[in-house]
Amino acid sequence: MSPGLVEALGPPPFRFELPGGQPLRGPAFSPAFKFIATVLVAGTVGWFIQLWMAGKVSGGAVSILSWFLAALALMGYTWWCIVRSVTQIDADAITQTWVWNKKMELRELAFGKMIRVRGFEWLVAPRLYVRTLTGKFTVFYAADPRMIREFERLIVELKAFRSF
Repeated sequence: MSPGLVEALGPPPFRFELPGGQPLRGPAFSPAFKFIATVLVAGTVGWFIQLWMAGKVSGGAVSILSWFLAALALMGYTWWCIVRSVTQIDADAITQTWVWNKKMELRELAFGKMIRVRGFEWLVAPRLYVRTLTGKFTVFYAADPRMIREFERLIVELKAFRSF
């Protein structure tokens, strides 16, 4: 198939220009949220050690310890993903590192919406909900005010582009 024929089979691709043409990267989660996650994981470890030292852990050391270690491994991995998660937007896609890396091609976008808890953005990171022309959806978190502004601009431009 020729490139012109492929483009004629569907709506035109969405294009988004970033100021200066440079990719924008920023943390996905706020420092307050990262701190709370850190305190929860550290507190859980401390609590279990305290119970263990006081002899209040019963049911067999292997079974209790293995369940705790499995839960702690899940909590630790999620904590690590929260602490290091970064969202990036460039001319081609939005990406975010997370438990699994997320990516959404801008040319395929059909809909976007910001989801936020007004007044608590310092704690609960605003997120961009996007959906493609085929119905696939993804949510991207952003704690950086510049990234949030670009997400809002992207939504406005996408809505104008797709309203034909």
